[in-house]
Amino acid sequence: MDRINITHIITGLNMGGAETMLYKLLKYGNRDKYTFKVISMMNEGVYGEKIKGLGIQVISLNMKQGRPSLKGFIKAKKAIRNTDIIQTWMYHADLFGYLLYKTSKVKKLIWGIRRNNLDTSLNKKSTIYIAKLNSLLSKRVDTVVSCSLKAKETHLDFGYSNKNMIVIPNGFEMQKFKLDKNDKQELRKIVNLPKGVPYILHVGRWNKLKDHSNLLKALKLVKRNFKFQVILVGPNIDEQNSELISMIKEFNLANHINLLGRREDIQTIMSGSDLFVSSSIDEGFPNVIGEAMACETPCVVTDAGDSGYVVDNTGIVVPPKDSQALANGIIKMLNYTNEEREKIGKQARQRVIEHFDIHTVTKQFESLYNV
Repeated sequence: MDRINITHIITGLNMGGAETMLYKLLKYGNRDKYTFKVISMMNEGVYGEKIKGLGIQVISLNMKQGRPSLKGFIKAKKAIRNTDIIQTWMYHADLFGYLLYKTSKVKKLIWGIRRNNLDTSLNKKSTIYIAKLNSLLSKRVDTVVSCSLKAKETHLDFGYSNKNMIVIPNGFEMQKFKLDKNDKQELRKIVNLPKGVPYILHVGRWNKLKDHSNLLKALKLVKRNFKFQVILVGPNIDEQNSELISMIKEFNLANHINLLGRREDIQTIMSGSDLFVSSSIDEGFPNVIGEAMACETPCVVTDAGDSGYVVDNTGIVVPPKDSQALANGIIKMLNYTNEEREKIGKQARQRVIEHFDIHTVTKQFESLYNV
């Protein structure tokens, strides 16, 4: 039987939830039934080499961010010549993929929604404009896949068609993200942490939606009663970030904070931590929360996007932008015994296994690949 040719189109291939999920979908996809190709509207970023390492072709159009070009469109047209299905990731790629679909013999178009928030104060005008244009075109797309329940609600309210939108959550590699008792010692080596204090982890890029200010305000409150060390991980989370350094000094947390920037050993750091905290104002489907849960690390999260849905009753969920509530959640978790936190961690991992395993999620996507 001939394999079905699928071309994924994504805005770029740097670190992010969409890029990570695309890589995992390619990694676990059925190569006997499907052939895959990836078009990045910008460059190869971080994930280009990783995808090529799977034996999958990556084509970079090298467009400037937010500026599609005729040259890039022509190059993409050539690349999709034998494509049966175009699957796109994020607004710009959705629109670009629609134009390619309408001017080619491609049989099916699948869009991807990856964010929840369309607040004009938190998004670029161009992003809102393209999302509005996409909402008008959405009824002409075969399937629109939202990564989260909240994102689906947001986009239906924004004007997207209800007839073809489904939710497929992000999936997690359970064999990769798991508890290893040796990771606490490894983490201690990485950051030179003292023994006998809890390690609190936050993972997220420097972005106002991640609300690092809320996290630091909460930690200032926690500091009154607890000793702890905080590990902050993510792009631009380093000593060169003067705004972050200023915040840390303002809240008198310099002796409690460890800045690690972007890391490749995130599983070790998650497994070695005692508590994972998400302080976001908004999320789509939060990968880092699911990864922490898979590592049996208890979570305290703000109810942003699908964060509360992912954690459910296996952690503590508090309102966004409320540092006192976040502090109370952290304190409650720290007051549990080690045995109680271990029990919560095991329940968290079991929830991920039952609902968000990558093999299950991959099959959900592949159920859309009939032509």
